[in-house]
Amino acid sequence: MGGDVAGGRSDRPGITAVVVAFDSAEVLPACLGALHENGVEAVVVDNASQDGSAELAGRLGARVLSNRRNEGYGRACNRGAAVAHTPWLLVANPDVVLERNAAEALLRAAALYPDAGMLAPRIVEPDGRFFFQPRSLLAPYLPNPGGRRSPPEGDCCAPFLSGACFMIRRELFARLGGFDERIFLFYEDDDLCRRVADSGHALVHVHEAVARHVRGGSTRSRPGRVFAARWHLAWSRAYAARKWGLPGGAFRIFAVNGLKVALACLTFRRSLVERYAGSAAGAWAFLRGRTALEREGLPEPR
Repeated sequence: MGGDVAGGRSDRPGITAVVVAFDSAEVLPACLGALHENGVEAVVVDNASQDGSAELAGRLGARVLSNRRNEGYGRACNRGAAVAHTPWLLVANPDVVLERNAAEALLRAAALYPDAGMLAPRIVEPDGRFFFQPRSLLAPYLPNPGGRRSPPEGDCCAPFLSGACFMIRRELFARLGGFDERIFLFYEDDDLCRRVADSGHALVHVHEAVARHVRGGSTRSRPGRVFAARWHLAWSRAYAARKWGLPGGAFRIFAVNGLKVALACLTFRRSLVERYAGSAAGAWAFLRGRTALEREGLPEPR
């Protein structure tokens, strides 16, 4: 499997997969094996895993780019995309497994819908349901205030395609600047979807292409992980709201979660306190002008 991304073999479709790994050794074999069966080259960008993910990916034939520290999801994806030379990029989480012929189905859909800039497979969750987001914070032009879920039975345009697995024209990804590198984690896919749509391209759900989302992907549990995740979720939401001039920004997130922290303290449930405190802290940091990259000790993009 694999080989150098530049050029590639003539029998492979014009797709390079970019997979960001972070302590993902448990799920990488299935992910990379499925990409190989679909004839897709794989670039694994390892965010300083401590479980041997980078070494494992290399043994499995992927091209591996190793970061000395966790650079965040979007920055790592951009690094992987920069070494690809195929017409299409397939961004996939390490816990996503493409079904047979899924890549071919995506390419057929791309030919059928020439205005599509971004296409996503039907992502099947462990419980058998498939993921379809009925709304997005950043897609006010396709309102669905109640979030009514009406899963499609075939191909359709969508307000949002999950960052867990999607295919995008490499030229378009580069022209749009890739993922917003000011976002360390969360809402980077919403932001990219909005920019793709604003550039005049459709976002297409491809029903025939199937990917299984096995969930998980980190073999190590770290103290404070929930707090950090909720911090970034709140910060990124506030950042996205301000960037796109939308209501429901940092102050509201801080006020709502601050109240929830107080109520959670009365229940003595540490997990709830950590969750809501993380959200409140992320919003408060945004209000104070602190950035997500500053929290992680990373330089701001130029």
